[in-house]
Parts: sequence; C-alpha cells; structure tokens
Amino acid sequence: MKMPTTWEGWASRVSLYVREGKKLLGEPRFPIRISEIAQDYSRNVFPGDPIVHVEGKNFAGKFEGALVPNDDKEWAIFYDTGHTSKGRINFTMAHELGHYLAHRHLSGEPFYCSRRDMWSWNSEYGRIEAEANSFAAFVLMPPDDFREQTRDFIKPTLAQFETLRDRYEVSLTAVVLNWLKATKRRAMLVVSKDGFVDWSRGSDALFRSGVFFKAKQITTPVPEHSLAALGIAAGVTEIQHPAGVWNAREPVLESVVFSEYHDMTLSLLIFPSHGPALGLSSPEDDQLMDTFDAFRR
Repeated sequence: MKMPTTWEGWASRVSLYVREGKKLLGEPRFPIRISEIAQDYSRNVFPGDPIVHVEGKNFAGKFEGALVPNDDKEWAIFYDTGHTSKGRINFTMAHELGHYLAHRHLSGEPFYCSRRDMWSWNSEYGRIEAEANSFAAFVLMPPDDFREQTRDFIKPTLAQFETLRDRYEVSLTAVVLNWLKATKRRAMLVVSKDGFVDWSRGSDALFRSGVFFKAKQITTPVPEHSLAALGIAAGVTEIQHPAGVWNAREPVLESVVFSEYHDMTLSLLIFPSHGPALGLSSPEDDQLMDTFDAFRR
C-alpha cells in the first residue's frame, strides 16, 4: 500500500483507521485518545521504526511535548506533566504523532515542541509546527463532525466551545483556533497575560475586513474596560461592548475564560457580520482599523 506523503494524507488515513476501529469495537467515535492508538498504528505502518513508548515527563513548562528516537531507530512520545489538562496532553500527543508520520524522515532528529509551537496554525510561524497542529486538529476534531457541531454558531461564546473541548478532549484554545480557521464569521481570539496581549489570532473574514493585530514587537495592554482587564472580579464572563472598547468603530461581543493555562486569559471577540464601510473612511480612520491601535486607546 502506498504511504501518504503529506500531513493531509496521513490525517485522513489515521482518521479513517480510528473511525473504523471504533465501529468494530462498538465504541463511541469521540473522544479520540492518541495514547490508545499511537504505538499500534505506528507498528502497522512502520514496523522498522515504530513508536514504542508514550510517557509523561515534567518539562517544567519549557516544552509541551517531544518526539525522540533511540539508537535502534525506535521513537518515543513525551508530554509535559507540569499541568493536569487532559485536553492539552491529548492534543500534544496528536501533534507529536503528526511529526512522526509526516516529518521524522526529514532529519531523524528529536522534535521538542513549546507551548507557542502548539499555537502555530499558519505557515508564517514554522511550516512543520503548523502542519503538526493541523494534523492533530484533523484527527481529533474531524472536519465532518466539527462542521456539524458548529453549524449554528452565529455569535458563539467560549462557554459553547467548552462543550466541544470536552467532546473531543482537546484544549479550549485548540477548539477555538480550529473554528477560526474555517469560519466565515468575523472573530478573533486574544490571549493575554498580566494585563497585556500575549498573542492573537483572527479569522480570515476579520482580516479581510481590515481588523487585525500586527504589532507583535510592542507591549500592548488589553483595553481598560474589557473583561480581560477587569478580571474575575467583574463577575461576568461575556458582555456586548459598544464601539471604542476592543475596536474604535465597532461593537464587540467578548467572552472570557481565565487561567486555562494558569496565567493566561482567553478572550473570544465576535464582531458584527459586516465591518464598517472602508470606502467612507478617512486616512486617519483607516489607521484605527488596526486592532493594535484600538488596544492602545
């Protein structure tokens, strides 16, 4: 049988293997636990250099996971035990399985993957890491089921994504990023720490409308009146903001979750379906469309 040569091919192959296997065993389709399939699957497709070990290791936050070979060309998957999130662990193991199937032949060297690598979902920040994330998302959250589960997400909040997090046994961040990758809604995930933006990711629809966050090199506080800034003491986890909070010209629905990663705040921002009429804006107004400028106000 001809083996796939891309992450997409491997993801489709593994997804089919898992789905048919669960049918035969009479088990529910979800969640898909990589720890239960990685070793057997690798022995079936690559008996000469299989995955022989899956183990937790305390990386003290330095790495989320690793894929490491030994002198006998056998491989091991390690995941960080410095936290208790089953979803993060499962996604990390799927990420490393993606490296094993699609990338190990590139160098034969170990892969050590940081938390930021797990948030790389586009080719601008490391093609290989982005491919491993896409592989993990496809296998754990198969597109057919994910589309069905999110079909009615018009103005979703993070509470709705928490249901999917539990269904697929992945992190909340992974579920939201997977949705942003495909949605036609104007939306953005902002991850902040200690009152400052750490990173953000917007949907293509939002980016095309001129709303984006570009100033990665500049320390940027979250808006003063945002839920991310007000914290748990605000007593609410979602609110419809008027224009002038997250964006100078548009109202924004913000929902938040605190401390998914202990020190981080997740803000999901849902913008109106149609952005401001760019053709009517002045040059000064155009500058305000950059989310960074809205953050600084």
